[in-house]
Amino acid sequence: MSAAIAITVFAVSYVFIATEKLPKMAVALAGAAIVLAVGVVGSEDAFYSRDTGVDWDVIFLLLGMMIIVSVLRRTGVFEYLAIWAAKRAKGSPLRIMILLVLITAVASAFLDNVTTVLLIAPVTMLVCDRLDIKPVPFLIAEVLASNIGGAATLIGDPPNIVIGSRAGLSFNDFLLNMAPIVAIELVVFALVLPWLFRGSFTVDPRRVADVMALNEREAIQDSRLLIKAGAVLAAVLVAFAGHSLLQVEPSVVALLGAGVLVLLSRTKPEQYLAGVEWETLLFFAGLFVMIGALVKTGVIGDLAKLAADATGGNALLAVMLILGVSALLSGVIDNIPYVATMSPLVLALANDIPDPGHSEALWWSLALGADFGGNMTAVGASANVVMLGIAARSGTPISFWEFTKKGAVVTVITVLVAAPYLWLRYFVFS
Repeated sequence: MSAAIAITVFAVSYVFIATEKLPKMAVALAGAAIVLAVGVVGSEDAFYSRDTGVDWDVIFLLLGMMIIVSVLRRTGVFEYLAIWAAKRAKGSPLRIMILLVLITAVASAFLDNVTTVLLIAPVTMLVCDRLDIKPVPFLIAEVLASNIGGAATLIGDPPNIVIGSRAGLSFNDFLLNMAPIVAIELVVFALVLPWLFRGSFTVDPRRVADVMALNEREAIQDSRLLIKAGAVLAAVLVAFAGHSLLQVEPSVVALLGAGVLVLLSRTKPEQYLAGVEWETLLFFAGLFVMIGALVKTGVIGDLAKLAADATGGNALLAVMLILGVSALLSGVIDNIPYVATMSPLVLALANDIPDPGHSEALWWSLALGADFGGNMTAVGASANVVMLGIAARSGTPISFWEFTKKGAVVTVITVLVAAPYLWLRYFVFS
């Protein structure tokens, strides 16, 4: 009976989350409230258990990074980088797109991709306005790049944070295993840009002069704050990289960094808290409780057994199956709830595979499939939804199908490149 309730609550909640008929935070919290109210899980399960409760490491890592980025945003450094890229490209629309794509991808690896999109989009539209060209291709290219680049590190994309916490994978683990394939994917993505957005790079030479007249230094609003924020962010990233030596969890590092930066910058609470996405944090909390109910009632364990039987214990088949299914499903529904749901299932599968290299490959296939699959449709990743909102407010709306026509192609390409990488690295040369 408890399992049936857990499944029903989760399935109904998932439908509302996927269709966006109701705010996803409200749906997640309502679902969590129901499984708590009927006794499927108790407070001990929901708030104190690592297996069935809220993953506080994920919540506080996101909170700390949101505060750091909120302070960094006030310096104008992202606007500086965008204008600098446009000028270095000599006003060429294609070169501007490639540079902005690379900046977006690199920034998304060390900041979350939603924040990067929020910061880079307004300046992109400024540059496109000066060149009198349509911003839509540039905005689409940037959000696709943010989802690719965000896959490179533990903190780049929210699904990675969930995977890292569930699988016990460190910042360095992600950097060593994900960054190489992301670098390859970005090269491939840059090469297909002229074909993918053909017809979007015609510009009036007189407009080029307007862009070259922009002064990127004027974008920096507070150079002293930039120095402080840059130093703190660098220290946080170093601590992430030295996580295994320092024996300090990334969530603790992010919170310490946020606290130090708030003190150094003397930023007012209403300023640094304005950048915290409370809805996202509460959404995660509710989702973890609902998934915990599925774990406690044995639903996840049963699904893992079915998956193991379907693959016959073949690790390579399991890796490729997870990669393909993750890419497909993450394109239809938001990749955050998908990964949060799949993590316990993959953990159960990984525990049944004796070779540690093969079992770890399951996690990388989940991360690659979910991160790259998020590009497939306009609702596949949070960054996509944010970018479409920015475009609509600016008077240049991007339709669901306009985005999906480009995103689906990029998803297919990136998954096809990722598959041989997983096979060669973890099964041929392991």
